[in-house]
Amino acid sequence: MGLFSKLFGQSDKSAPADNQTAQQELAPCKTKQELLERFGGIALDKQIDFGEVIGNNPYKVVIAKGTISFGQEFTFPMQVLGTISHSSQTWLWAWANTISGFSENIIQQSLQLKKYGEDNGIDLLSSKTFDFSKHELHFIGMIASGMFNLSGYYIADYGQGAMLVTIKSDTIDKAKTENHQRVLTLFPQLISKFEMNHKNAFKSYLIFKGYKLSESENSVTGSKNGNSVTGQFDHLSRLTKLNG
Repeated sequence: MGLFSKLFGQSDKSAPADNQTAQQELAPCKTKQELLERFGGIALDKQIDFGEVIGNNPYKVVIAKGTISFGQEFTFPMQVLGTISHSSQTWLWAWANTISGFSENIIQQSLQLKKYGEDNGIDLLSSKTFDFSKHELHFIGMIASGMFNLSGYYIADYGQGAMLVTIKSDTIDKAKTENHQRVLTLFPQLISKFEMNHKNAFKSYLIFKGYKLSESENSVTGSKNGNSVTGQFDHLSRLTKLNG
């Protein structure tokens, strides 16, 4: 079973406050790729901690309460970003879903993403519906997770379709693992799944994880707690070597 299949709820800790603030103060992203470069690494990192907490427990969503449960042990507040239909292969944002009757309090993040898309010309975030793909579904969850400093997201498949929800919980955040070696395994998987500028994504990921950066034309080194990791890049900013 692949990493994405295992961790994202579909069959197939929060960053330090100062680093989170520093990222939020950057100029707004203007493209899907820029969003992924900024938030993809830390979002995927959080999914690992999230997956270790919930394990293989089945999920249960209670829309009226705005909660998602995993087994008998874990119940978390959730936000609904949207749904997909397996038959039509289309995505529908929660803010545009007038049939499901979502209360406004559980679609706040979808509304914030809509405004971000409108303000910055990103159609994926502001269009009511679009053709579905797995990459776009994970993309939306990862962007929300990183942008809102969440604990993770989950794709709740209910047969005819699936609901994408986000979760913020101290229980998950406290389970965060400070694993330096994770960078070496996670980042190559991220760039193998999505098109992006590797160098930009690597720098953002390290910043969110609290690393101090030093940079040259063809390399980026992050240092933290006596550990360091270095990425080397070609003239197109593609990763050529990762050491740590």
